Amino acid sequence: MRVIVTGGGTGGHIYPAIAIAEKFKEINPETEILYVGNVEGIERDIVPNAGYDFRMVTARWFDEKTPTEFVKTSFAVVKGINESKKIIKEFKPDVIIGTGGFVCVPMLLAGRLMKCPTYIHEQNAYPGLANRFLEKTVDNIFLGFSDAREFFKNPEKLIDAGNPVRKNFFTITKKEAREKLGIPQDDFVVFTFGGSIGSMMINEIAFELLEIFNGHEGVSMIIGTGKWMHKDAMALLEQKNVDIKENIRVKSYIDNMDLHLLACDLVICRSGALSVAETTVCGKAAIFVPFPEATGNHQYYNAKAVADKGGAILIEEKDLVLEDVVKEVLSLKNNPEKLKNMSMASRECAPDKALDIICGKILQDCK
Repeated sequence: MRVIVTGGGTGGHIYPAIAIAEKFKEINPETEILYVGNVEGIERDIVPNAGYDFRMVTARWFDEKTPTEFVKTSFAVVKGINESKKIIKEFKPDVIIGTGGFVCVPMLLAGRLMKCPTYIHEQNAYPGLANRFLEKTVDNIFLGFSDAREFFKNPEKLIDAGNPVRKNFFTITKKEAREKLGIPQDDFVVFTFGGSIGSMMINEIAFELLEIFNGHEGVSMIIGTGKWMHKDAMALLEQKNVDIKENIRVKSYIDNMDLHLLACDLVICRSGALSVAETTVCGKAAIFVPFPEATGNHQYYNAKAVADKGGAILIEEKDLVLEDVVKEVLSLKNNPEKLKNMSMASRECAPDKALDIICGKILQDCK
């Protein structure tokens, strides 16, 4: 079987695509995978490091603000479709699967034109523009959250699946993760991150906690600032004039997210679909601070699904007070039973069957 996976722009689109590719290879090691990404996307670095063949096509954000920008977008889509058709002709895929981001548009449109079965996976409770645009084009749409159903017009195409998570999140224990990262086994570990892009709000929370836990015996902190936010984050940290001790780690980007999530006790992050899925698969208590400008406020609904079941604390940014977040963290640190119950509730929200549903349906259709 020959499979093209496509998706890009953020880790939230890229890693589900890699998870799907991994599952196809697990089912049949002879499966050939080609990942198609955007010329300007971060997938250029991530995908080859994951071991998959990688090709690039032109893609551009739908911009209708001015006639000039609309023309630029139109030319980019046409160019991308032509590039995609060439790739399809050369690779001869049995199926094309998109996981979101504007690189999916030319690839899946080209696939449809060349009569190749096409599918998309929508991670969020409120669908992205690219996936809504592609609804008429594809054979089926796999949903990370059933709430997304109301935003599509063809219910017969929709399949509830959950969000796919890479297999490395299931292969090691908390103890092994701490050993690999060099974190003391008995420490209370707080892990903060703002996604692949980063979040200054999450960084501000992290640095507030840093001032409390810096050099604190029995506590470790891992702070992922995000590549785009790292310079500003370090400038903010410099203003605080803190001598960072060994129990605090500040990183611009977290490559091995599986190890960091498995090693920690408490996660503080935004609530993009992938962050929520990976956090729950690892069974971690979380404080979710949804990005308020996310399309359709989908991050709020992603977080609410876990918070309603007791696996997370949901704090909207408009209501956020740093001192209150610190109190919540200290409360969880000092109440192991409460932390354990949140962790168990989080795990119950995990999308364990997503990959079986997605790959099973596609393989059934391709028989």
